[in-house]
Amino acid sequence: MSSWLIVGLGNPGLEYAKTRHNLGFMTVDRLASRLQTQVKREECRSLIGRGHIDNTAVELVKPQTYMNLSGEAVRGLLAKETRSIEKLIVISDDLALPFGTIRIRPKGSHGGQNGLRSIIDRLKTQEFIRLRIGIQPEHPVSDASRFVLENFSKADQQTVETTLELAADAVETIVREGADAAMAKFN
Repeated sequence: MSSWLIVGLGNPGLEYAKTRHNLGFMTVDRLASRLQTQVKREECRSLIGRGHIDNTAVELVKPQTYMNLSGEAVRGLLAKETRSIEKLIVISDDLALPFGTIRIRPKGSHGGQNGLRSIIDRLKTQEFIRLRIGIQPEHPVSDASRFVLENFSKADQQTVETTLELAADAVETIVREGADAAMAKFN
């Protein structure tokens, strides 16, 4: 019986820990806290924690390859026969979505997100569930790469907390009830 692979995208290292680009890692950490597990076992250039949502086995994953190479880690993890792309959820930040919103999709393009692009390129498919977390600023940014690697402001902290709870709830709903039910509830 295969377990769900819940992959949060981000960049390893303390300098990136609280940046917009690390919302995937932050969501995995939130889930790990709820499931009372730690994401620390090393496998396929990733850190992994195991737990259960109700009676369903899940593996929480934080690739350590840096965002733009996330596909290498995910492809390696999916090579294990107890894992399948049908039970893959990828969590990423999204510059095109309003800050504090989430979107669940059963498949789709990378939308300019380099971690998703890497995964799609390595897996040769767009057919996997993704949960995107909005980081769109209220004002235009001249340098998107710099913006995503900036820490959240103090003023943004409450929205970040609320959004992480929402994202963790959404992942649990996907595992319990499926992507369609989660889309109906959270999109």
